[in-house]
Amino acid sequence: MPIEIVCKIKFAEEDEKQAAKEEGDKESLLEEPSQPHHRDLATFAGASTLHGLGHICRPGQLGVRQALWALAFVASLAFFLYQAARSALFYLEHPHVTTLDEEATQKMIFPAVTICNINRFRHSALTDADIFHLANMTGLPPKDRDGHKASDLLYPDPDMADIVNRTGHQLEDMLKNCSFSGENCSAGNFTVVYTRYGKCYTFNGDRNKPRVTRQSGMGNGLEIMLDIQQEEYLPIWRETNETSFEAGIRVQIHSQDEPPYIHQLGFGVSPGFQTFVSCQEQRLTYLPQPWGSCRASVKGEQVLPGYESYSIAACRLQCEKEAVVRNCQCRMVHMPGNETICSPNVYIECADHTLDTAVEDSQERCVCPTPCNLTRYGKEISMVRMPNKGSARYLARKYNRNETYIR
Repeated sequence: MPIEIVCKIKFAEEDEKQAAKEEGDKESLLEEPSQPHHRDLATFAGASTLHGLGHICRPGQLGVRQALWALAFVASLAFFLYQAARSALFYLEHPHVTTLDEEATQKMIFPAVTICNINRFRHSALTDADIFHLANMTGLPPKDRDGHKASDLLYPDPDMADIVNRTGHQLEDMLKNCSFSGENCSAGNFTVVYTRYGKCYTFNGDRNKPRVTRQSGMGNGLEIMLDIQQEEYLPIWRETNETSFEAGIRVQIHSQDEPPYIHQLGFGVSPGFQTFVSCQEQRLTYLPQPWGSCRASVKGEQVLPGYESYSIAACRLQCEKEAVVRNCQCRMVHMPGNETICSPNVYIECADHTLDTAVEDSQERCVCPTPCNLTRYGKEISMVRMPNKGSARYLARKYNRNETYIR
């Protein structure tokens, strides 16, 4: 019996403790919602890894130390946001770096060289019909060589392409000497091209079979001697848009991938001088969108009509042609395409004025972005007098000219 009594007493004590514990838990659960939230914020701030937050959100009233920490925290946060926004804006500007590399190579593609006589029409090649039709362009009086007035004569309709081709200076007559890398060349190594100067000639213009050079310096490039045939220059009776007071050759050095734009990009060579032109090939690679604004070539994309590749010169010529065709319903001889070629009268009355306006407003009317891959040639030009007194007589005998002409 005593054993049973002891067991009952111990069991009652355990029940009393368990009941008290459960009652305490119930009271704590009821009291938790009523605790202030700043204690939870202080606990979170103390455990946070954000620097300074634990010193700001502390239990108790706000003190000077907490205010200083809060001020430092806000200033740091503002500086961080400023730097983040600045970096984001800088990234959205798509910045890029310009690099310049100089490379040495054993051989290089020789550039295309286009030459034009500043005089468009040879006087001796003009027929009476040519003089009549070109009267407004050349300023020559519209009479035949016998003095008859144009009103007394009937001429067939003019063919401007035929006139330019037939009356332009012929390279066979102008070219007196030609050599490339020490080997002789001739007019057959040039191709005919038409520009605003009329009939011109390009050396090494074939992009599929370009000539190469392995050394720089004299004797390793193109050397030509030209007779500009100044006696064939048109006499000036009155000034017109086609009147030229100069004598000489216009030259442009360019890539085989672009047509000559010689009236804008060419340089002049004066008669009576030996002109040296030193070239440096420059290959430029621009970035496409969004870092730049160059025109990227896409494989299979249709390029400008009449051209095998895109270039700024080709784009401008195409834009100028569209302006002339739109206003005059014809194109000029040097423009690409299959449209009807303008007659001499339309040249004067419409085409020349339209072309001049298109060139002046080219930045607004002709949007021609730079290609992403561009080859250009830097030039250094120097010249010496030619011939000297001792060689004038020899050259006169060699080319069957008088000494005055040679000088």
